[in-house]
Amino acid sequence: MRATSKKLCGGRWISTVAMWPSISTETSGAGSGTDMAPPARATVTRGSPRVEQEGRGRGRLWYHPRVEAASLQAPQQHPERKADGTVTTEQKTPSEGGTTVTVRNLFKVFGGNEEGAMARAVTGTTKEAIQEMHGSVLALSDVSFDVKAGELFVVMGLSGCGKSTLIRCINRLIEPSAGKVWLGEREITAMDETELREVRRGSIAMVFQHYGLLPHRSVVENVSWGLEVNAVEKRHRRERAEEALAAVGLKGVGDRMTDQLSGGMKQRVGLARALAQDAPVLLMDEPFSALDPVIRRELQDELVKLQAELKKTIIFITHDLDEAVRIGDRIAIMRDGVIVQLDEPSAVVLSPANDFVREFTRDVRLQSMVTAGSVMRAPTHTARTDQHMSEVLAALEEGDHLSAPVIDGDGCCAGTVDLLQLRHALEEGDGPVGSLPLAEDSAVAQDAVLDELVPLGLRSDRPIPVVDDAGRLVGEIPLDALAEAMAAGEDSESPERGAPAE
Repeated sequence: MRATSKKLCGGRWISTVAMWPSISTETSGAGSGTDMAPPARATVTRGSPRVEQEGRGRGRLWYHPRVEAASLQAPQQHPERKADGTVTTEQKTPSEGGTTVTVRNLFKVFGGNEEGAMARAVTGTTKEAIQEMHGSVLALSDVSFDVKAGELFVVMGLSGCGKSTLIRCINRLIEPSAGKVWLGEREITAMDETELREVRRGSIAMVFQHYGLLPHRSVVENVSWGLEVNAVEKRHRRERAEEALAAVGLKGVGDRMTDQLSGGMKQRVGLARALAQDAPVLLMDEPFSALDPVIRRELQDELVKLQAELKKTIIFITHDLDEAVRIGDRIAIMRDGVIVQLDEPSAVVLSPANDFVREFTRDVRLQSMVTAGSVMRAPTHTARTDQHMSEVLAALEEGDHLSAPVIDGDGCCAGTVDLLQLRHALEEGDGPVGSLPLAEDSAVAQDAVLDELVPLGLRSDRPIPVVDDAGRLVGEIPLDALAEAMAAGEDSESPERGAPAE
């Protein structure tokens, strides 16, 4: 089937020809299979790949019945693989739980016989076998995950694992061969060119490894380029660009040309350009990998700091596990186009899902991974700042406790107090515990790592209080628990680290 139309190109009208397969159609309402528009749904013989034409003008999505059952009727149950082999199959919708990006059953095939390769891919045929049979590269195979609003989600793996292809399928710089992607409740894979362009301009920004700066423009003009494309008034463009530059530590360099900047500064400009767009979602494809280690760590810290302030939803691609662990809320590890483990950084390192992940993480120091939140216990006893010292002393002696964390009326940790301190104070008379000089610097945050906890444990015989971001007491770390964690970290340096339990 073919259709001829005309469009304006370079100031003159030219004829274009659209081709569609000669296949039966399923239509609803007016129209038939002989219409000169792409059919809403086109099918071929049962058991062969399926084609869905949505008039996007770019690419084709090939579907097999098994894939269609899982991905075309969205959203559906998706099992998330954990290190212990268990899966979750909770029913989810794209917007449920503040989810910003939802990916379901994504496939991508490059080259060769794509139709035949897709038919094999959905049956579980390996990447190597597909390449041998059809001359096609299976870059992504049945990839599914959710990214929560405000999450820094890291995708990592070795070169050629499909991670960069994945991030480009999310904003359709690369058209997926099958599967679906949502931004909130909007399905990106169903958008036409106009809708997709608007999403790229206002909802999704991208930062590349190679900065892509325009050498004939100043720094501030590069940062404001996306705003200029969106027809933002010049004065407002300048203001937003300067704000973005200040956010990444480049205040005052806006009038320089890009060839006057170092590599690290250029990457900051690339990040500022994405921030100036003020898109809720940032896609970052190995943005720091070409930088030297010192600059890379600085930018990693800067990104974490910015994320704490701006609460963007970030999908970050890297091949560096240390980088992933340093910045990520969750990590998805890919191999041969498949996600082999998706978990929090500590779980990926401490409980690898298979031998590949175990080998991948073997050189990570666990002392830099184990957090206070993972080893803390519920407080055995707490005291209030308004409690009388005699009352607290009696409770500690009755429970055979040596000390207790002290909280105020809001549940915030005011410090710790111990038996000896209470007994000495009571010699001068009773009074509220809050009147005592409490050890206020003894509390640690939930994300404090073992390396930070050890010095505290060495200079005190009291349990270490653990607080949340608001300073509220959430637990404590007894010294025996700290010692156990230290011993576990040392034992894990052996080749048996992460071996599955019998």
